[in-house]
Amino acid sequence: MKNIRQSNISIHRDSWVEINLENLAHNIKEIRRSVPQGKKLLAVVKADAYGHGAVMLAPTILASGCDMLGVASIDEGIDLRNAKIGCEILVLGAVPVWAVENAAMADISISIFSEDHLTACRQTFERTGVKPKVHVKIDTGMNRIGVQPECAVDFIKKVQDAQYLNFQGIFTHLYEAETVVEANRQISLWNEIISQIDTNGLLLHIQNTAGTLCYDVPTSNMLRIGIGLYGLAPDYPQKEFKKPDLKPVMSLKGRVVHIHDAKAGAGVSYCHTFKTDVPCKIATVPIGYADGVSRLLSNKITAELNGKKVRQVGNITMDQMMFDITGVEAAAGDVVTLIGEGAMTMDEWAKILGTINYELTCRMKVRLPRVYTR
Repeated sequence: MKNIRQSNISIHRDSWVEINLENLAHNIKEIRRSVPQGKKLLAVVKADAYGHGAVMLAPTILASGCDMLGVASIDEGIDLRNAKIGCEILVLGAVPVWAVENAAMADISISIFSEDHLTACRQTFERTGVKPKVHVKIDTGMNRIGVQPECAVDFIKKVQDAQYLNFQGIFTHLYEAETVVEANRQISLWNEIISQIDTNGLLLHIQNTAGTLCYDVPTSNMLRIGIGLYGLAPDYPQKEFKKPDLKPVMSLKGRVVHIHDAKAGAGVSYCHTFKTDVPCKIATVPIGYADGVSRLLSNKITAELNGKKVRQVGNITMDQMMFDITGVEAAAGDVVTLIGEGAMTMDEWAKILGTINYELTCRMKVRLPRVYTR
C-alpha cells in the first residue's frame, strides 16, 4: 500500500510532482554500499533539493545514512533549521560578509576563502561570543570561488591559528569528474595541498557523486552526494566501475481535463505547429512551461496514459499541453505520466533540450505542488 503525504501548499490542481521517499532511501543505501566504510556522507540539498523539497526530504536523508546537509545559501540553511533539522549544515556557496553572524547564530557552517571572511568572522565572535563554523574552500580549477592553490596552505594555517573560529573542514570541487585526466589533475593538486597541513579532526571533501563512485581519494574523509541522491546519473568517466542501482525519485503527472475529437487537417495549439492527417482524439493536460516544462519540448515527447504511450502535439503553452490519444480508452480525470514509470525519463528530456538533468528537476519547483509517497 502506498503512503502519501504532501507539503504545506495548495494542491487544487490536476498536475503535480510526485516524490518517492522509498527510492530516495534506496539510493542513499546503494551509494553507501559502494563507498569505503568510515567515510561520512554529505547530502547536497541546495536549490530546494534540486526541486524535490529539502525540508520534506531531510528526515529521510538523515535516517538513511547521511551525516550532513549541504546548501547553497544561508537562507536555505535557515529554512532547514526552522523545520527543526538539527544536523550539521554547510553553505557550499559564497556567503555575504554581512550575513556571517546570521549563519553563526543559526549554527550553520559557512565556506570561507578570503581575508574579508576572516574579518567578518572575528567581528561576529566579538559581538556574540559565538565562533563561526567554517570550511575553507580551495579553487583547484573551477575558477568560481575559493582560495587559490598557491595561497591555500598559508590561508589554512591562518585559519587554524584563529581563536575566533570553529574550523571544521577543507574542500574543493571537481569541475570535470567525467574526464579522468582532469579529475586526477585536481586530485593531485588537492593531495599536494593537504599533505602540507595538519588535518587532524578536520572534514576533508573533494568528491561529488561521480567523483565518489569513480575515484579513490584516501585524503578525503567525507563524500558529497548530489544528483545521485535523486536517482539521476551524473556524467560518468569512461572507466570500469560498478554503477549503483539508482532509482529516480521524481515523477511528473497530470490529469486529463478535456477530451475532444479533431477533424483531419485541424491544427493544434498556438501557430498550429501540429496538424492532424486523419481524425484524432485530443486530450488536454494542465501542465505548461510556467510549470518548468520547456516549450522547446513541443511535438518531441511522449507520455503514458492507461498503459499506452501517447504523443504530445502542438506547442506547449504556459499552463496546458495536448496529447494525441487516438485509440486509447480514456476519460477526463485519468492520470497522464510525463516523467516516471512507463514514460520518458528526465535524462531523455535533457538530451532533447541539450542540457542536464539537474536543470530540469530544479525547474519543477516553480509552481507544481509536490506529493510525497512511500
